[in-house]
Amino acid sequence: MSGIRTCRPVKALTTITFTFVLCVTAAVCGAQSTARKNVLFIAVDDLRPALGCYGDKVAITPHIDQLAAEGMVFDKAYCQQAVCAPSRTSLMTGLRPDKTKVWGLNTLFRNTMPEVITLPQFFKAQGYHTDAVGKIYHDPKSHQDPASWSGKTVLTITQNGAGNKYVLPENLSSKKGASTERQPVADSAYIDGKVTDAALQLLHKVKDTPFFLAVGFRRPHLPFTAPDRYWRMYDTVRFKPPINSGPPTNAPAIAFHNSQELRGYNDIPNSGPLPPETVRKLQHGYYAAVSYIDFQVGRLLQELERLNLKDNTIVVLWSDHGFHLGEQGLWCKSTNFENAVRVPLIISAPGMKTKGTHTQSLVELVDVYPTLVDLCGFPVPGNLDGKSLKPVLESPAASVKSFALSQFVRPYDALFNDADIKAMGYSLRTEDYRYTEWRKFGTDTVIATELYDHRNDPEETVNIAGSVSKTKLRRFKNTLEGVLEERSQK
Repeated sequence: MSGIRTCRPVKALTTITFTFVLCVTAAVCGAQSTARKNVLFIAVDDLRPALGCYGDKVAITPHIDQLAAEGMVFDKAYCQQAVCAPSRTSLMTGLRPDKTKVWGLNTLFRNTMPEVITLPQFFKAQGYHTDAVGKIYHDPKSHQDPASWSGKTVLTITQNGAGNKYVLPENLSSKKGASTERQPVADSAYIDGKVTDAALQLLHKVKDTPFFLAVGFRRPHLPFTAPDRYWRMYDTVRFKPPINSGPPTNAPAIAFHNSQELRGYNDIPNSGPLPPETVRKLQHGYYAAVSYIDFQVGRLLQELERLNLKDNTIVVLWSDHGFHLGEQGLWCKSTNFENAVRVPLIISAPGMKTKGTHTQSLVELVDVYPTLVDLCGFPVPGNLDGKSLKPVLESPAASVKSFALSQFVRPYDALFNDADIKAMGYSLRTEDYRYTEWRKFGTDTVIATELYDHRNDPEETVNIAGSVSKTKLRRFKNTLEGVLEERSQK
């Protein structure tokens, strides 16, 4: 009897101890699971800061504005090159275009840097499920980089085929139909509604595991096609030509192009200025496309909340470059002017104490990679060209750099063949100025120089490089020399 009496408490104690260990283990594992922040990575093609949260009084963008209210808006964010492939490659690798050697639309970064670890690839290595839908890398299938994504789960939606760019048969008959299309159809009649539908499916698929989900929208890239209800939002708006509709005074010819991307649509003249009615139609179409995308972003954010994922998910929204809507006499991107290289960047992270704030800190898209890695608690790789923006997210007045660097090739057609590059323009955006040097490719001989005073001339209407002191110009030149030298040595 005494043995039984002794044994029973031990057995009970053992059971209690075992149960306690199980509970503690489960709690620890659960804590580790919830501590791993998810990433919802939203890319929008050709989106300039035409958003209500950026102070645009025309834009109707309530869903992105709500994201801004829950995160931080970077008022001075800049891309590294204002065209799709180089910009996206730079962001996804954390490296500048001169490092990736991707300056045009056809070069694959896996050919120039086969061992590079992309942003989603980094998260995949940490045990995340990484997946994508829509346009994240440049469009062609060869650019999609399977190494970035988990298994064979990549869901790509290309622009080819009926119901993507256009729905009208007359526009589907050629590669470039009309520059705009307005039809009373469902959101999913066009490509970005399809992207959202697929993204919601993916969100359900990955909701129970740490995930990095990339969702890429193609509008407001040309053609400006969106369901009629988004056009009707702006039917009463009286769109006006930009105040800086001509080239800047004293600007060199190399800074410009013939708006080639817009030419070729069947309602656009092949050369010369656009008729006023065409300008208004394009502006209307652009804003309609922006509101179309805003609604798609809203659908994503609402589902994130419905699935109880909001409190553990970092949301970042960015565009690969800006867009000219007639400013400087230009359309589309492919320049070093402010309208082409300034982009929207919004980051919302769980537990942010600075939500709903704006920062004037200079930042670059190349900073997105280290920022997401840092926010998720991983050591930032030392080979990246960008810097973590975590200090800025913690304090909007903080600064991690004194400039943003962008660049572009000339002539314009060199975008399709690196062998045709004759010049490279490097543009430094400081707090108050934009300084640009056009250099002969391969020799670095300076061909032309631009300087714009953003304190007094935010629209970049006058190139003052020829009228400021040589001492002042030398300071900008020395800064650029140092940046390029430091980059080449890294």
